[in-house]
Amino acid sequence: MTRIPDNERDIIEQSIYLPMVIIILERDRIIFEKGNFKLNQPYLNMIEETIKVVQYELKLVKQNMREAKMKVHELGRDSEFTSYLFIYKGFEEEHNYFNPRIRNKVNELLEHYLYKRYQ
Repeated sequence: MTRIPDNERDIIEQSIYLPMVIIILERDRIIFEKGNFKLNQPYLNMIEETIKVVQYELKLVKQNMREAKMKVHELGRDSEFTSYLFIYKGFEEEHNYFNPRIRNKVNELLEHYLYKRYQ
């Protein structure tokens, strides 16, 4: 049984997922910079703006975590699971996340930030 309310756990999870989204976007930016595209600047601009939005949201998440006395630490990972330690108002809880679940959530967030947020 977790002591962390769902909305607070969602904030903690965002602090895990958003840095991964930024890493993927930065890697994609390098691919577009080096790629042989006829007009690559619109793609680079889109990726740059998306990175800025995700960085801003990560900043807000970190502020919320600091105010609510929440922290997260990665404990370890293997081929199937990644373990995190959630610290919430002095309580510590270990949470294991299935790596494909993390990948799917990051993919969902990428879709949101790249085009669904405009709809």
